[in-house]
Amino acid sequence: MSRRGKNMRVEWKEDTVLGPNVTDIATLTVLAKMASDAYVPPEDSSWYGLGDGWNVSHPYGWEPGADGFRGHVFATPDNSTIVVGIKGTTASFLGSGGPTSRKDKLNDNLLWSCCCARVDWSWSTVCGCYSGAGKCDAECLEDALQEESLFYPIGTNLYNKIVYMYPNANIWVTGHSLGGGLASLIGVTFGVPVVAFESPGERMAAERLHLPSPPSTHHVTHVYHTADPVPMGACTGTYSACYIGGFALETHCHLGRSIVYDTVTKLKWAVDVRTHPIKVVIDQVLSLDWDVPPADVEEDCVECYAWEFGDFKQKNATLALPPV
Repeated sequence: MSRRGKNMRVEWKEDTVLGPNVTDIATLTVLAKMASDAYVPPEDSSWYGLGDGWNVSHPYGWEPGADGFRGHVFATPDNSTIVVGIKGTTASFLGSGGPTSRKDKLNDNLLWSCCCARVDWSWSTVCGCYSGAGKCDAECLEDALQEESLFYPIGTNLYNKIVYMYPNANIWVTGHSLGGGLASLIGVTFGVPVVAFESPGERMAAERLHLPSPPSTHHVTHVYHTADPVPMGACTGTYSACYIGGFALETHCHLGRSIVYDTVTKLKWAVDVRTHPIKVVIDQVLSLDWDVPPADVEEDCVECYAWEFGDFKQKNATLALPPV
């Protein structure tokens, strides 16, 4: 499908690349620690050491005054494998704020909402695509997600630079929450392995960005647990922490395959956004003595069913940074 809805014939060519062993708990744990380290500088007390097998190669987005897309690039000592760790959302309702929180929220509300964070009449939208009465202009949404200042275009530029720097390396991408969703979008764009932790559903964003739709996206693996309302699409409603914090995290359909830990049934956890942080996943989920669940495709997943998307003549979408 082309960007404006015209069918295009694509001849897919399969290739074999070295990817992480997602059935191995040690591999998942190391990647989760990279996703966590993307939030902090190496000298921070919450930094997870990765052992002698990995070096911090290039921090990005940490320059003085930087307030947006950031994380760390990790490399093996021989530079044969490179992992791009992308920072997720830092917001007060998730435990901390920070200089990136304003742009984090904007990207969350653009990527994971049904229509520009138009949750109800009391919300200010983050783009001009709402067309009244449950209608949303589809072309406007596509244009809004293409703004060069948003995180997805910045991430694709970063990936291209890394390929230039390490032309012979195996490149993987990981991240948590917003970072995991962005990792998946970048992985689908370039056909590289991804492991995303506790990510909102990114399938709809991929469709709106008109990303490649190969016969298989099994190079993308999501890891999340059932007590986290964010990847489950359950952090909604007037009394939810997301609503109160101004986050419209409405999507739940994921690309690729999903490894889902049933913490509600097995650990008797309540569904609570406080189980969302990556540290909880590392210290209280991946550290437990249980087998890695099978990675399955999420079939028959439907979201945003109450909305009608089409050409409602809502041109010239404008972005509006929401207040923090």
